[in-house]
Amino acid sequence: MKKFLLTFLFLQLFLPKTVAQNDASTKFEVFTKDQKASILYDKAITLDSILAYSLAEDIFKVSGFKPLVTKKKETVSGNVIVIGRIQSKLVQSFLNKKTDAKGFEKQWESYRFQIVDQPTSNIKKAFIIAGTDPRGTAFGVYALSERIGVSPWYWWADVPVSKQKELVLSQKDFQSKAPSVKFRGIFLNDEDWGLRPWASKTFEPEVGNIGPKTYAKIFELLLRLKANTIWPAMHEGTTAFFNVPGNAKIAEAYQIVVGSSHAEPMLRNNVDEWKEKEMGHFNYVTNRDNVYKYWEDRVKESKNVDAIYTIGMRGVHDSKMEGVKTNKEGAELLKQIIKDQRKLFETYINRDATKVPQAFTVYKEVLELYDEGLQVPDDVTLVWTDDNYGYIRRLSNEQEQKRSGGGGVYYHASYWGRPHDYLWVDSVHPALLREEMMKAYQANCKEIWILNVGDLKAIEYSTQLFMDMGYDAPTFEDASNVKKQMNTFYTSIFGENFGNTIADLKWNYFDLAFERKPEFMGWSQTEPTTKTKQTAYNPFFFGDENQRRIDQYQNLENQADAIKNKLPKELQDAYFQLIYYPTKAASLMNKKFLYADKANIYGKQGRLNAKDFALKSENAFNEIKAITQEYNQIGNGKWNFIMDMNPRKLPVFDKANIEIPLQTDGVDSAGILVENETDSSPNESKLTYSQDSNTSHFVDLFLKKDAVVSWQLQNLPDWIIANKKTGILNAATNNSERIQISIDWNQWKKNPIEKAQFSIVYGEKKKVITLEIDSNNAAVAKNSFVAIDNKVVIYAQNFTNIKNQGAYEWKKIDGLGYSKAAMQAYPPTTLFQTDSSSYLEYHIHLDNLNSLDAELFLYAIPTLPLTDKNGVRVGVQWNNEPMQIVDFATVGRSEEWKQNVLSNKATKKIALKSFNKEKNILKIHKIDPGVALDYFYLNLDKKNPVPYSILPETVKN
Repeated sequence: MKKFLLTFLFLQLFLPKTVAQNDASTKFEVFTKDQKASILYDKAITLDSILAYSLAEDIFKVSGFKPLVTKKKETVSGNVIVIGRIQSKLVQSFLNKKTDAKGFEKQWESYRFQIVDQPTSNIKKAFIIAGTDPRGTAFGVYALSERIGVSPWYWWADVPVSKQKELVLSQKDFQSKAPSVKFRGIFLNDEDWGLRPWASKTFEPEVGNIGPKTYAKIFELLLRLKANTIWPAMHEGTTAFFNVPGNAKIAEAYQIVVGSSHAEPMLRNNVDEWKEKEMGHFNYVTNRDNVYKYWEDRVKESKNVDAIYTIGMRGVHDSKMEGVKTNKEGAELLKQIIKDQRKLFETYINRDATKVPQAFTVYKEVLELYDEGLQVPDDVTLVWTDDNYGYIRRLSNEQEQKRSGGGGVYYHASYWGRPHDYLWVDSVHPALLREEMMKAYQANCKEIWILNVGDLKAIEYSTQLFMDMGYDAPTFEDASNVKKQMNTFYTSIFGENFGNTIADLKWNYFDLAFERKPEFMGWSQTEPTTKTKQTAYNPFFFGDENQRRIDQYQNLENQADAIKNKLPKELQDAYFQLIYYPTKAASLMNKKFLYADKANIYGKQGRLNAKDFALKSENAFNEIKAITQEYNQIGNGKWNFIMDMNPRKLPVFDKANIEIPLQTDGVDSAGILVENETDSSPNESKLTYSQDSNTSHFVDLFLKKDAVVSWQLQNLPDWIIANKKTGILNAATNNSERIQISIDWNQWKKNPIEKAQFSIVYGEKKKVITLEIDSNNAAVAKNSFVAIDNKVVIYAQNFTNIKNQGAYEWKKIDGLGYSKAAMQAYPPTTLFQTDSSSYLEYHIHLDNLNSLDAELFLYAIPTLPLTDKNGVRVGVQWNNEPMQIVDFATVGRSEEWKQNVLSNKATKKIALKSFNKEKNILKIHKIDPGVALDYFYLNLDKKNPVPYSILPETVKN
């Protein structure tokens, strides 16, 4: 019953809001000791038959009772579940004349629940599931399945069903809203390393490819997720969808709309179907007749298919159109191509081409052709795209929003290409996915939403979120509802005892992936493919960035292990797929490279422990191998070949490159290195602490050859806190030690001094460390931004003052960015001009102005211009200096864009000319809509490095 209640809660919060038709709650017994319901379906629709038997199986999973399924009304008695379209004779025979469904009947993909008492002498009660169309019926049936405890992911993620001794529904009459977005679906892409090997070798070997048995499971999942559209798999080696017997028929049976990707006009899979040796070049200038016939044959074949035709033309496989040299030539040729394609629709499908669903996907270079002045027919849906990394390149402007064909979005949760693939595990942050898709929704892009899910199997959560948003977008206009949706999703699977904890773990997993995706940790690129190299994390500064990230991932691993050990056996497979594998794999990929950094860097310093880190890196690689093998053996081999630890065999998936120099004779037995230094040779070092801060600095002691070295701290003031004060380094058991040094401020205030020294004696050597106390911030008001260690860190959300003008505002977007809440120029889809009275203001306290050599870094979410009329601009004003216009927009696939998407941050550096003693004021003025500010970093000494990761705010406690 707990599962029932949790799932019901999910329906109420995140599925369409309902309209109550009858305030009296009615109970319907599906299975009790006295009552066993049967299922009656409308014989006219094939999908209704599928749904009836599917619901019977779901009821069986829950109760152990499988209802009788029939299309003959005269054979049923007692309680009956009736499935069909609301217009059908079967459903109408159960509804009374007072039922008002006239307006509802015309509603897109909607369903009605109604319980009717004693509709006939033999039938005691009828539970009506009536759709306004076949998919509406399906959504109603599967909403009921989810409500009784059957997850949409019961098969694709092996989510178990909680058993119930009795199954009784409590249901008021209601009817659902229409979906927010008309066509909602997935693109199966880059299927070479998971979906196709699994289908061809494990699930559907009789076909040896992705065939109707596989698509039936995918289509069932789509309907359970209240989705309706498929762009079929199309990579080299995958047989074209229409060329596999049964594929088109199974789409028809499940009422799934078939489309095709940006590179596959007219439902053609060019990679598999265009035979250059026989047909010539895929060139409409030199080979028009063959290309035209190629399209014509598919249109004739698919004329009765429920389809959305992609129009236009690109190269055979995600490349530029052949035969043109300039954008102007390309736009002119596309104009003729679209005219010819629509003529085919008029000839074979409908004399009025405007009645044939069509999409023009504005992907990559096609945007340049569109901007050249290409006029796309008004009834065609303009499908805008992201930049392959989650940032939408363009949305409909004011005029485009008025098009009868509307707008749509093609978005990536998985990608093959430059600057680097991410095909392995789910890594697009839910907050980013929400922010971009809600921006699209508010720009009236509500016709088509397609998510590139790669192999599908690793992208379960993002798929769920995307479809939930497409079905009920208004709920997600509130950014905080994403985390609530995640909590509900995992609680519906793992129960209240584990669900919220798992959701928190998963959210933290996405936070870490936002900072750097696992596949990007090698700092390598592709197209062309480059070797991996040292990461940008700094092991010497900022508390050891490498170790901080390792510790964050280790914490996730510890949580994942602890939950795994407590979960009941029946939840283990689902947990491994949805949580454990991606968490563990991401952590291990990070460890592989971060430990390799330490091995290489420490090796150059002669540290013995370099070899230990090299071994840890290698162990991480081997463990990825092991857990991937474990994944493929889940369910007695059900998922064999679905998970590949090395998609496309890129260098990032190999063992990390580690080169440790050979030890030379005559080196010291031990060495010491203090944080913020890269060289261990100075005899004296300095550590600085800002009064009342919680700063802790580290000191590393390490052996450089096989020896035993004793060490101890001497002359340590009583206000210094050291986690260890004495010890022994031993090559066999303990070849290094990290000492953490912090300040007990209460003790220090008893005898405040600005400078003190202590020594570390190790073997026959001694290191003197000077501690300097910066008390300039002592009198500063609490919560003021201050300088600590020559840096100021400010999260955009924690402004000192804010001033908004009219309907335009800076709005906090929960969960987005390194700082976990960005400030966005809102509304993100409204054009507005520079408004100097609308700004964010930050007060920064500075001292020691004589030595300042400062630079200000602004970090924003790397969103792209909203329309062709926009940039990604803000006005930046420091003190009384003139306002500087800063534009975060990038050009094409520039190096700046590559670094932005690899790090999920856009960076701009501002030169500052003047500084005030004590209070300085930073103002950020709105210019373009949608700009999302993350955090700011004021580096007061240019000689110091800048961190890759975000640091804690430097704020007066």
